Amino acid sequence: MHRRLSSSVLTTITSRHHYHTSQPAKPTKKPNSHEPKTTTHKPTSRKPWEEIPFLTDLKQTEETEEALSLFHHYQKTGFKHDYPSYSSLIYKLAKSRDFHAVEQILSLLRHRNVRCRESLFMALIQHHGKANSVDKAVDLFIKMTSFDCVRTIQSLNTLINVLVDNNELEKAKTFVDGAKDMGLCPNSVSFNVLIKGFLEKCDWEGAREVFDEMLEREVQPTVVTYNSLIGFLCRSNDVGKAKSLLEDMMVKRIRPNHVTFGLLMKGLCCEGEYNEAKKLMFDMEYRGCKPGLVNYGVLMSDLGKRGKIDEAKILLSEMKKRRIKPDVVIYNILVNHLCSEGRVPEAYRTLMEMQMKGCKPNAATYRMMVDGFCRVGDFDSALSILNAMLASRHSPTPATFVCLVDGLIRGGNLDHACFVLEVMGKKNLSFGSGAWGNLVSGLCIKDDGGGCFEALSEVIST
Repeated sequence: MHRRLSSSVLTTITSRHHYHTSQPAKPTKKPNSHEPKTTTHKPTSRKPWEEIPFLTDLKQTEETEEALSLFHHYQKTGFKHDYPSYSSLIYKLAKSRDFHAVEQILSLLRHRNVRCRESLFMALIQHHGKANSVDKAVDLFIKMTSFDCVRTIQSLNTLINVLVDNNELEKAKTFVDGAKDMGLCPNSVSFNVLIKGFLEKCDWEGAREVFDEMLEREVQPTVVTYNSLIGFLCRSNDVGKAKSLLEDMMVKRIRPNHVTFGLLMKGLCCEGEYNEAKKLMFDMEYRGCKPGLVNYGVLMSDLGKRGKIDEAKILLSEMKKRRIKPDVVIYNILVNHLCSEGRVPEAYRTLMEMQMKGCKPNAATYRMMVDGFCRVGDFDSALSILNAMLASRHSPTPATFVCLVDGLIRGGNLDHACFVLEVMGKKNLSFGSGAWGNLVSGLCIKDDGGGCFEALSEVIST
């Protein structure tokens, strides 16, 4: 809930307009926890590298009311707030979506004729966008010049991106078309954002029109422009047209990157043309682009999906020979498909290898390993991976917890089943009624007299 900046605070702040050259008087009351540790402040003529006490204390505040109170306290003790103070406070208020307080601080900035940087308004426009306040973002962009701030194409592109992300594509295009009236010239970023918006709506014709307009205005397309178009065509199973765009890049002397080739390779793999995709990867270097992780990842994923994991492992060895260091994504591809094929010990060895090579597993790695061990009925090993996962501050999915609890109870390991449930409780995770129902019904149906259902009841009561 947003809180208003009190009128007393505003009165106190606006009544001071000059730097204090003498040390302020000591406050009569003891500062609160959010107030500065010292009660006096140096004159505001600071050297560039000196720490600003207000900013140091502001970083430690959490609530917007606390931040505003701190701002007021420093003002009363004689500290003269300048642009860094105002902007830092505004960033904190905007992050908490207290836009009413933001507007009042902006009013103070305007009242004091403090010149604002464009980056401040760009950040505020983005925050309004995240809050789905498109009209506020537009209004702020229009009012920027009233804060003695020069508008450039960077702030316009920020607004265009916010409009596209909030499904205001036509309004975004209107701003691009009217940029000249604001003394601005749209650049490749402006058009790339619009192209992205049309492609997200699966409007190829609209994206192509923007691309053509880009060329008419003599704005040079970038590799990002072509990657957006090529990626869409490959996802739409039109690899032939995507290849023609690659040739168009060469004509325009725009060098494709590893992402460009990765998109084409993925499109070929989706059409069952693995060999052609592999050939394209080795042709990359002739076009001046060295294969990267994304290219090997595309080939390894396709091999894994088709059960050819050993061939994928050969590609991993090839990467190492070419001195391309595998990342967690590459290792996860192998772990995922090895677990899917029931080759969990091999997946575990891959996990050990990646750690020995200095590559840290992520949440997906651990989840796949826990699920893999559960799938083959090795619940003790699954529990061991779970402990390692928790130590790394990652968490399994509720479905993984269900599977693990189910297996531990079936194996008579009630203590560990209780441990898993306790972990869920600490993380505020819940099975949900459906998952509990499936667990109970499954144990009841498959219970052969071994007392699984009674064991579950004991775990729940514990």
